[in-house]
Amino acid sequence: MAASNVRKACALRKGRRGRMPEGTADMKPALLAVALALALSSVMSPAPAEAKGCLKGALVGGVAGHYAGHHSILGAIGGCIVGRHLANEKEKEKAAAAAQSEHPAPAPNRY
Repeated sequence: MAASNVRKACALRKGRRGRMPEGTADMKPALLAVALALALSSVMSPAPAEAKGCLKGALVGGVAGHYAGHHSILGAIGGCIVGRHLANEKEKEKAAAAAQSEHPAPAPNRY
């Protein structure tokens, strides 16, 4: 019985059975980190309105960081910051456009 266990262990070490495809083992920690970040962000966020742009930016940044040298966590953090900034800019532009449409500029006087 012990000899068959030794043979199985040797076969696994040599790569005959149960071997994962190339790159799969490297991807597991990144997927786990992204899943954990998404789970924590949904639990810890006090108001959903605060996350405008952050989740989309974090997703894009995490994928970009993963492909740019396996820095998915740093990419997600940077993506969240940039996404939030862009969402704030877009909201400011919408507010300015709404204010301008409410109060149109006066027509010039032609004497």
